Amino acid sequence: MQNTIEIECPTEILLGLHLDASQFAYLVKEEAAMALFREGRLSSGMAATWLGVPRAHFLLKAMQTGGANLLENNEDDFHREISLL
Repeated sequence: MQNTIEIECPTEILLGLHLDASQFAYLVKEEAAMALFREGRLSSGMAATWLGVPRAHFLLKAMQTGGANLLENNEDDFHREISLL
C-alpha cells in the first residue's frame, strides 16, 4: 500500500530552486530519507527502497552528502562487523 502526502509549496520556492514540482518532491523525499537514516529511525535498505535506488548508492550518497556515518566507531560496531567476516 502506498501513501501520498501533499505539501504546499509556494511557486517562489520552486522558481528559486530552479526545480519543477516533481523534482522538488524527490528532493524533499531524499532529504527526509537521509535525515531518518541519520537518526537511526530508517534502515539504509528501507531508505534505498523508498527512493528507488540501490542500497549501495544510497549509502554512498548518505556518507558523501548526507553527513551519515556507517559505524559509530565503538566496540559494539567493531564486534558486529568482525562477526560478519
